[in-house]
Amino acid sequence: MTILVAYAPRPEGQVALEKGIEIATSRGERLVVVNASVGNGKEDAALADTLDVERVEKLLAATGLDAQFKQFVRGQSAVAEIESMVESLPVSLLIIGLRKRSPVGKLIMGSVAQDLLLSVSCPVLAVKAA
Repeated sequence: MTILVAYAPRPEGQVALEKGIEIATSRGERLVVVNASVGNGKEDAALADTLDVERVEKLLAATGLDAQFKQFVRGQSAVAEIESMVESLPVSLLIIGLRKRSPVGKLIMGSVAQDLLLSVSCPVLAVKAA
């Protein structure tokens, strides 16, 4: 089975990554960390840059786990990319990071976390940054 972590280079993404490593280690499961962006030419704060990708890959290599980092920038939303991975892999758990947002902020900006909670077919663990 596979633990899937939805990663963004923010504190909530880091907490999700740490929790994914912890759970994959305790269960002896494979770990896949995914970072996705539509890639429409606009700057996307959710897209990990080269330095962050290298940092995460080094961290995963140091764990000794069967772990992999995947980054997708191919015109689909992060939700669509993660849904696709959940359907194509034997995912036992999806881990997502949450950040505090006002109700108006959620209404105007939407919520990737909410969309994932409502759409994926596997259990979801939502973690918060301190």
